[in-house]
Amino acid sequence: MAEAADFQGTSASPARRWLRRTGALLAGAPLLAGLLQLPAATPADAAGQESPQAASSAGSVSVAVDSLSPSTPTEGDTVTVSGTVTNNGKQTVTGAHVDLQVGPPLETRSAIDTLAKKSNDLQGPSGEKVGGKYTEKFSALTPGVAEPFSISVPADKLDLGGDGVYQLAVALSGKTSAQPWDQVLGIQRTFLPWQPEEAGTRTKTTFLWPLISSAHMAAETGSNEQQTPVFRDDELAEEIAPGGRLDQMVSLGKGLDVTWVVDPDLLASVDAMTGSYQVRDADGGATPGKNQEAAKNWLAELQQAVSGEEVAALPFGDPDLASLAHNGTNVTGSLNHLKQATDAADETVDTILHVKPSTDFVWPVDGAVDPSIVKVATSAGADKVITRSDSLQDNLSYTPSAARPIGGGTTAVVADSRMSTAFQGDLTRASASTLAVQRFLAQSLTLGLQTGKQRSVVVAPQRMPSASQARAMAEALAALQGGNWSESQDLTAAAKAKPDPAANTKVPPVSAYPSSLRKQELPGVAFEQIAETQSKLDKFKVILTRQSRVVTPFGRAMNREMSTSWRGRGVAAVGYRDGIESYLDGLIDGVKLIQKSETKLSGRSATIPVTVQNNLVQGVEHLKLRLTSQNPTRLKIGGDAYEEQPVTVNGGHAQSVKFTTSANANGQAKVVAQLYTEDGQRYGAPVTFDVRVTEVTPTVMLVIGGGVLLLVLAGFRMYTQRKRAAAREAAEDDTAETDDEIDGPQSQAAAPQNPEATGARLEQETDAGSRADGPEQPSDPATDTAAESADPSGTGERVDR
Repeated sequence: MAEAADFQGTSASPARRWLRRTGALLAGAPLLAGLLQLPAATPADAAGQESPQAASSAGSVSVAVDSLSPSTPTEGDTVTVSGTVTNNGKQTVTGAHVDLQVGPPLETRSAIDTLAKKSNDLQGPSGEKVGGKYTEKFSALTPGVAEPFSISVPADKLDLGGDGVYQLAVALSGKTSAQPWDQVLGIQRTFLPWQPEEAGTRTKTTFLWPLISSAHMAAETGSNEQQTPVFRDDELAEEIAPGGRLDQMVSLGKGLDVTWVVDPDLLASVDAMTGSYQVRDADGGATPGKNQEAAKNWLAELQQAVSGEEVAALPFGDPDLASLAHNGTNVTGSLNHLKQATDAADETVDTILHVKPSTDFVWPVDGAVDPSIVKVATSAGADKVITRSDSLQDNLSYTPSAARPIGGGTTAVVADSRMSTAFQGDLTRASASTLAVQRFLAQSLTLGLQTGKQRSVVVAPQRMPSASQARAMAEALAALQGGNWSESQDLTAAAKAKPDPAANTKVPPVSAYPSSLRKQELPGVAFEQIAETQSKLDKFKVILTRQSRVVTPFGRAMNREMSTSWRGRGVAAVGYRDGIESYLDGLIDGVKLIQKSETKLSGRSATIPVTVQNNLVQGVEHLKLRLTSQNPTRLKIGGDAYEEQPVTVNGGHAQSVKFTTSANANGQAKVVAQLYTEDGQRYGAPVTFDVRVTEVTPTVMLVIGGGVLLLVLAGFRMYTQRKRAAAREAAEDDTAETDDEIDGPQSQAAAPQNPEATGARLEQETDAGSRADGPEQPSDPATDTAAESADPSGTGERVDR
């Protein structure tokens, strides 16, 4: 970006003083060069020792500026610079002293960048020493030992001129045994913004304060009425605990005039922690969560912090717009997820924070845009895209206002890239944090001095600042809001500000999108898997009596699958998506058909029961069970090849559905049971089983009946024949008695002569009488028809007729 060569309205006196000082240094350069050459000319001294040039370039002593107070001094202030010096060499430094050096004002924003890159370079310009009593001395600096220093100097002793940003260098000078002359052994440069009086035209500054985290909640919930949420880990509890990253973001932002940019998923996740919740452990199980109080306290503090402040809500889960634009638009349903995420944002924030958020803004990663990203970003209803000046670049000598129209009723809110990236990197060291704060303030003041016109500037830092980065941001913002050249402004007001007609409004092409960001995008297979999960959910939800218990948690989980937080975490992203799909498959499989063994039909018609098992907590309905015979010529179901019956099963129960069958022939028939939704979609896996038909036909029954009738007739004939024979014998006996009576005395005279014959005849008559009167004779044939067996006809499931 081109910039003005100098500031408008800047006094020339500092520059003149700088020229005089530079001339004096140049005049003494030959003498200094001669002195530096003396040791180098002595071979004995040079052998095995560092040259002065090498020592100077190495910077054997590190200087750390841990604090500069005040960050933006004015007339009458005392500037205090504190830090440490550490001898990193092998030789003790003697006669060491720390001095402050003030350089000329830095006239452009790019000059600030250049100086920041060479903040500890011994070869760069250092400025003129303040000198006098504003020096701290050390008798010796032992190798490896850090020594603290603190120098306080009145602002009027720094010889500052007009408004501007001055280089302030802290230099350590001393001697070593190898180089026994006073020289600079270490230096640290920083920036001193100087605006002693209130500016006539203040820059309107909007600072976004992001409350965003990664995805922590799973799609899984408890089976109880409250649907106890399940968390993938306990990292969110660490972030909101006292001293945690998100805890500090809230406490630091509470006293600042910022626009809060929140991911509704974070609010929903913390809100879920205020009640009972489960946390998965390393073994795949779940343990009760214990951070309810921390969650309640964090939300209460956040509610106080945002009261009366602007809150901009991102779509639920902070979806990766660039990934969606580049890899997901060809996948059916991907844009619907973005619309659902946008719709969920308003209600979530309003319900939890009790404020009405703005949902007009979307924020692509690092503010990088191209036409496809803008198209996707605005497809869900948002009409303002937060981008960055290193993406939507301007070829101007100054920084224009943030808002600019880019066509189609869409406004690009262009954040300043220099100020937005000032707090990246490791800021855990106080020196790094101090340098970041001073650099941010320097860029802000230099921007304000570029023109005499008021402009609106937006600062969009990284999405998830660390705790140390957040502290540096808060320190810089507090100094800026207490300074004389800037005033705070909401994001909505910045977006409505009058655009600069000279600003660039052309969105860069797709080819200009940074390759480093493209490598981190979610791949197309991610969106395909999300679409597959959604398809399964659509088929599953139609059978549920309480759809919201499943649709809502899975819908939010799929929003999280598209989150920006997965960038650079490809393996974790795959695991998260697989876990959601696997859990949904388990729920779908909770409604299924019970497997059946071979079924036997021992009659012409019978009923076949098929059981539907519902292992879900809620009931299922809108299902049809179809039973199909694959051999309808042998076995018909419901009078045809198949029959369907509606199915309704309460949660945790099983329901048997009975189908009427009719057999036309003996043998085996294969039958298939399949569940369908009411719209004709297959549900679950089919169950196939065999039905063996062992029907007794009418012809066989006739033959058996005829045989039984013949047996009965034969028995009756034998009975009548025996009765007739018995009657004839009785008649013959009666005739014999009559003959004996007619013979009279003749027979009586003969009787005593043969007593054995008479006894034998009486015994025979008695036996004959017994045979004639008895119901059964020993000579009757036994029955030859066996009793009907009560044993089962064989293995397999038997169906009642």
